[in-house]
Amino acid sequence: MELKQLYREIVNEHNLHPSHKKEIDEPTMVLNGVNPSCGDDITLELVIKGDVIEDAAFVGSGCAISQASADMMCDLIIGQSKEKALELADSFMGMIKGTADREQIEELDESAAFADISHMPARVKCAVLGWRTMSEMVQEINKDGTVREHNESRCGACSSNGAAVCKPACKGSECCNK
Repeated sequence: MELKQLYREIVNEHNLHPSHKKEIDEPTMVLNGVNPSCGDDITLELVIKGDVIEDAAFVGSGCAISQASADMMCDLIIGQSKEKALELADSFMGMIKGTADREQIEELDESAAFADISHMPARVKCAVLGWRTMSEMVQEINKDGTVREHNESRCGACSSNGAAVCKPACKGSECCNK
């Protein structure tokens, strides 16, 4: 089997049968990521305890590339430190830009299926959506585990455990102003 065909099958499998497309009961962080050029819209949920990402999942809709890439990313970051997850995101972005070395690409495991996505510029935003959203979330965490102040509203009504960032349905409405 040709390598490109194998990569297509991997992407197709993660799109049709994602392991991590679900809601998490009590996420510690939730963030919506949108790619307006394609219509991709995901909500990424993470459970972070201490320095470790214990669980990751997403819900939403979009093209096969965005959905498969988000699922593969979740596979890679679960059980990793926040720092390692950011390193993986940097490696993924480097792979897309053609600056990652062989070792970095190998560490991306199945996500390496997107190595040639740069040849389809309109699809790059689809492939990086989950990675960009995760990086934005993890970078909001201070060394002491608190969440950096930012312009997103936070409240206890958006999720049962007061997730660090409101779910997109809230959008700063009355529940955030209590």
